[in-house]
Amino acid sequence: MVVGDLAHERDLIIIGGGPGGYHAAIRAAQLGKSVTLIEKGELGGVCLNKGCIPSKVLTHGAAKYASLKEMDQLGIEIDSIMFNLDKLQAYKHKTINQLRDGVLTLCKANKIEIIKGSAFFLSDDRIGVENGDQYDIYRFNHAIIATGSSPKPPEGIQIDHERFLNSWSITNLEIVPEKLFVYGHDYVALEIAMAYNAIGSEVVLINEQDDFMFDSSINRELMRILKKKQIGVLKNNFILEAYTTDEQVTIVIKNKTGTEELTGSHLFISGSPVPNTDHLGLNRIGVETTKSGFIVVNHECRTSKNHIFAIGDVTEGPSLALKAIKQGKTAAEAITDIKAEADLRFLPVIAHTSPPIAYVGLTEEEAIEQGHSVETAQFPLSGNGYAAILGKKDGLIKVVFDKDNHLLLGVHIIGYGAVELISSGVFSLEMGARDEDLLFPLYPHPSLNEGFLEAVEAIKNQAIHLPPNLRKKINV
Repeated sequence: MVVGDLAHERDLIIIGGGPGGYHAAIRAAQLGKSVTLIEKGELGGVCLNKGCIPSKVLTHGAAKYASLKEMDQLGIEIDSIMFNLDKLQAYKHKTINQLRDGVLTLCKANKIEIIKGSAFFLSDDRIGVENGDQYDIYRFNHAIIATGSSPKPPEGIQIDHERFLNSWSITNLEIVPEKLFVYGHDYVALEIAMAYNAIGSEVVLINEQDDFMFDSSINRELMRILKKKQIGVLKNNFILEAYTTDEQVTIVIKNKTGTEELTGSHLFISGSPVPNTDHLGLNRIGVETTKSGFIVVNHECRTSKNHIFAIGDVTEGPSLALKAIKQGKTAAEAITDIKAEADLRFLPVIAHTSPPIAYVGLTEEEAIEQGHSVETAQFPLSGNGYAAILGKKDGLIKVVFDKDNHLLLGVHIIGYGAVELISSGVFSLEMGARDEDLLFPLYPHPSLNEGFLEAVEAIKNQAIHLPPNLRKKINV
């Protein structure tokens, strides 16, 4: 090992080059800071190289393949269709490389210094960086921790990345699983279940909970769609044991009635994220963490050390790239004395399922628990003209209002276009919209946007394409 004799002086050091890290780096550079970005792996982090982008290539490819089967009704006749997983993998790698090169180009254009290596704190103003035999020390004025998280499998299950898979390896399969068990109830589990179902796998979803993570109305529609797709769903089941024999996966599940043994070809586990903080030496410098290892931050993303910030999956809250990006920009602005705040109250959550799911704000159940007098309405996409044209009539749009002051509390969508439509909900919640604010504007026709309008109209018993008995539901 070659040890540097002197500490290299740096202004802002960012540990981790994922979405949060490189957004923070570029924003800080825009504001005139000299930025050093340290990344031990590939630029773009887990999201670009192992998580978000690879999984969305899979879901996009699966959705396109499924849509080809519906072309005949539009007069587009295709004699034979096959899914070539090798070509999808090639497309995935091409996409990842292009996006990674784009991040690198942006960093260079913003004069960001990129250092390869594993970083850890030596003191509250010095960082050591190891890269093979090379070891250097850097003294900094400010630092941002953006080291992300890793999926943690359940106790007793060893991920081998061949038949026992996690979110980092499920998109690397070179064969379509004959029978895939999906263990989890979050959006990642649903994306994987629906994608592999679309390209030919028999899929069984195993859920430890008694339902999925969404509003009750979305969960009911989701269950109907899963049944329609012939995806098995086992609720309130826990995997006690899992092992491989003769190129098969055997799992032992436990439920209220006892235990059961099931066999398939692969098992995917959507594990709980664990923050990547063990190697950072946080205890050495006194940065406060929770019992689970997450770094405690304030609204500016400052840690208990005022000049050290933390963003993304190493902080508490949803493990979403959007959260990391917002926090990264906030930290960069706070460092340059700009008043900034990462308010994640109206953080949208999306699932690139088939059809997609998106929501923001409170569910009906959460609103009631928080003491609101709740008024809800929903509009089925089967009543939307443009959805009928597209042949995408599965799904619904649900709105949750406070009955007393008419404030919008939440928007929940399952259906084609949900990911794009949810931005209307985000803007409305951020601006404190009331029902009259959403009823007044003009909505393009024909479009899926009209479904959002009619869901709000249903609150007032004004929805044109709903029979009277379906227009609204009121909870006192």
